[in-house]
Amino acid sequence: MPRVSTASPRAGSARLFGAHHSIAGGLPKAVDRAVETGCNCLQVFTRNINQWAVKPLDPEVAAAFRQAVAEADLKLVVAHNSYLINPASADDSLREKSIAGLVIELERADLLGIPWVVIHPGAAGEQDRAVAVRRAADGIADALRRTKTLRSGILIETTAGQGSCLGDTFEEIAAMLKRIDRAKTLRGRVAVCLDTCHVFAAGYPLSPKAALDDTLRQFDATIGLSRLKVIHANDSKREQGSHVDRHEAIGGGKIGRAAFKLLVSHPKLKTVPFILETPKEGADGKPDPANDIRNLRLLRRLAT
Repeated sequence: MPRVSTASPRAGSARLFGAHHSIAGGLPKAVDRAVETGCNCLQVFTRNINQWAVKPLDPEVAAAFRQAVAEADLKLVVAHNSYLINPASADDSLREKSIAGLVIELERADLLGIPWVVIHPGAAGEQDRAVAVRRAADGIADALRRTKTLRSGILIETTAGQGSCLGDTFEEIAAMLKRIDRAKTLRGRVAVCLDTCHVFAAGYPLSPKAALDDTLRQFDATIGLSRLKVIHANDSKREQGSHVDRHEAIGGGKIGRAAFKLLVSHPKLKTVPFILETPKEGADGKPDPANDIRNLRLLRRLAT
């Protein structure tokens, strides 16, 4: 049974604040870590993200995870896919392996009772970006069609645009969604995750308030705020427009505490879950729960 949190109140809280937690020791252990750090929502990997091969998920483990989530009263759990997956790849073999990998991610999420799998849309490599965007969209749509009996869906994550990574503009993600939406049966199973570090590094301002308002207006006009299901709350080690993806503790980077206060208190974002992917390591280089506890407490204070 999950441990009682000493971090901060979770039960009864209307706002959803959580973190990505490790599944080391077994999937239910991630729930223990979420409770310990004061989360009321959670993100996990459901598998080893550095290998293509994955053992089938034991139904008993899946049942234990679902029970742990229910007992901990977590309001939302999302999964994040393997970074090996690239549905935009120009290499047909890698692309097919990526689509099959997305199918596995969706199947595992569905068995675990997880409604969304967050994915990076992939990298263009030497391809024309418009071609790569179409390949990414068609690959995602193919994975969704192959899992049409499942409830779990895909959240396309905004990216920093590092290298040839797709998804650093709202227009590119909107183009993917529009292409996937041509199959009306798929529309309800694909939406968006916004990463604060990524959009900032991609060039979108998050402060002052007028600038954040404009960024959200752009998002709404191109993608639609109704499709924003999760926010990854990460400060940035690098400056706005750097296109470098380096996460920092809340208030400890170039985005800054004032911008996060605007984000968590913004009326258009108050129903969207905020999930940390901030650094977890302590001074000794080992994961320290105090970091997540501190970041979550700060987000909650800024939201009041």
